[in-house]
Parts: sequence; C-alpha cells; structure tokens
Amino acid sequence: MVANSHDRVPLWTSAIPIAALVGLALILTGTVYAGSAPVLVLAALFLGGSVFAAVHHAEVLALRLGEPFGSILLAVSVTIIEVALIVSILLSDAPGSSAVARDTVYAAVMIVLNGIVGLCLVVGSIRHREQSFRIDGAAATLSVLCTLAIVALVLPNYTLATRGPTYAPQQLLVVGVVSLILYMTFVFVQTVRHREYFLELSTLPDHSSVPLAQQPSNRIAAASLVLLLLSLVAVVLLAKVLSKPLDAAIVGAGLPPSFVGVVIAAIVLLPESMAALKAAHANRLQSSVNLALGSALASIGLTIPTVAVVSLALDRPLELGLNGEHTVLLVMTLVISFLTLGTTGRTNVLQGAVHLVIFAIFLLLSAIP
Repeated sequence: MVANSHDRVPLWTSAIPIAALVGLALILTGTVYAGSAPVLVLAALFLGGSVFAAVHHAEVLALRLGEPFGSILLAVSVTIIEVALIVSILLSDAPGSSAVARDTVYAAVMIVLNGIVGLCLVVGSIRHREQSFRIDGAAATLSVLCTLAIVALVLPNYTLATRGPTYAPQQLLVVGVVSLILYMTFVFVQTVRHREYFLELSTLPDHSSVPLAQQPSNRIAAASLVLLLLSLVAVVLLAKVLSKPLDAAIVGAGLPPSFVGVVIAAIVLLPESMAALKAAHANRLQSSVNLALGSALASIGLTIPTVAVVSLALDRPLELGLNGEHTVLLVMTLVISFLTLGTTGRTNVLQGAVHLVIFAIFLLLSAIP
C-alpha cells in the first residue's frame, strides 16, 4: 500500500495471472501432462508470480478504499483460498483429511503471529529503530483472536460429549455460528463503530491517509479488482495442481501428514506476508498489524464456520483439538502477542526476535513432533 501514483496497470501484473490460467486450462483439458518436471517447475513459477500480482492489486485497492478496508479485502480474499483448499482436501478422503482444517488454521495463526509479525518487527526496527501503532485496535483484535483460537483449537479436547479432539454435532454448529458472529462484530467495529482504532497514528479519523491525487482512479481500481480475483483463482488452482507432488515430497522427506497444513497456510499467506513486510519497511506498522492480525482472525472466524457446515452437511469427521505440545505453543504465542502488541504501542527488534524464535520452534515441532 505504497503511497505512489497508480495511473496504470503494470503489464506483468495482468500477463502472469492470465498466462497461469491459460496453462491451467491446458493441464485440466489434458493437453499437457501435469506430472512432468518442466510443467511442475513452470506451475511453481506461475504460482509465485500470481502471488506478487495479487499483492500489487491488493495494494491498489487498499489505496482506493483506505484503511482498514484494504486490509480486510486482502484478508477475506486469502481466506477464500484457504477455505477452498481445505474443503477440497476434506472431501477427498485422503489420509489425515479430517484434521486438515485444524492443521491449516493452527499453522496460519502461528505463521501470522510469529513468522509475519516477527519479520515485520525486525525489518521495521532495523530501518527505523522503533515503530508505533494504535494499541486500541491491536488489543481488540487480539482479544477476539484469543477467544476464537481457544474455542476452536483447544476446547474440543476437554468436552465430554465426544471422545477425542472433536465437538459433538450440536456443539460444532453452535461454535461455527458464534465464531462467525464474533468475526462479523469485529468487522463492524473495525470499519464503522471504532474505525479510528485501526488507522495510522498520523491519520485523522475523518481524512484519508493517501492524498487524493495519489489515489488510483475508479477505472484502475476496477481493473485491479478483476485481476486480483484472477490472481487468487490462479493461486488456488496452481496450489491444487502442486498438491499431489507436494504430498509425495512431504512423505518422501519423512515429514508427518500434518505438515501439509503448514504448506497450505504458507502458500495462502504469501500475499499478505509480502504486503505486511512492505508496509513495515515503509514505517507503516499500523498497516502491517492490520494485515497480520486480520488475516489470522479471518482464518479462524471464516474457515471454522465453513468447514463446520461442510462437516455437518456431509457427515464428515472434523478433528479440531490440538495435541499437548502445539497447545503449549499456541498459548505461549497468544501471551507473547499480547505483551508485544497489546501493552505499549511501540515495538523494537528484541520483540521481533522473540516471535521468530517461537516460529522456529513451531516449524521444528511440525516437522519432528
């Protein structure tokens, strides 16, 4: 969400997603063989290019809409990708499919709160020493995120209606409904009732943070909206094409099946990660915080209700509760996140280093439980 002129659509941001979709059409129609090494390499390159294109178009729309609407748009777009991938795996009856929602949502929360936040704080503090953000918005977001994470990922282990890390159907229905209601309430607060909590410190609540002359035109914004959707569709379908080789690679490397959730979360969070890092580098930590926490919140608040409906409608098992070691890491992450983002409103390199250490431990335990 760079504050510069966006009076045209760069050629590469439209050419790459369109080329990716054309390649996907050739794969889906059987014109080219998806399992060949050159095709897989090309698919991976198109995936990366589509991610960067999505970041660009999301930035353009964020400039046009203003904060926090731009962050919400990107968070919801990315969550749509995540839900699509989870539901496709859930319906495939593949080994571990009943736990893919839990693994992906947990991985998304850990990647966001430790990986993305940690990198943003380190990158921002290296260039700007200390950075500031509005504590009211961060604390409010963390309170909702903590509630949803504990209810979705920890509480199922301690209910008596069913054995194991699952909810009974009635419990799952209620949890899905209240999760969606709480997320929508947060969006209302973020965009209407207390929008000023989520604006840059230098921005007045009734003024845009971007000069009107630097905002993209309606024509450019409309083109970016279409191209953002095309880029996200390309990312989803390319990730699906690469999923079987990825599964084989994970098995071949001796990694547990749950590591698929880490990879899915990493892929779908790439656009937000890039946008958050660019904002932190430009000394706009508020935008980074909005993007990071908003994506983690959307990952739970929208994914859990959706997979709950699919599970109940098709009578598919849905494992949600984390095991002991991951529960400890989740609780520690939430506590440290409150200390970092919910107390002083200022950050430094030490706080970023702490989050990155927790992220490294998360990757270690995901690969070697």
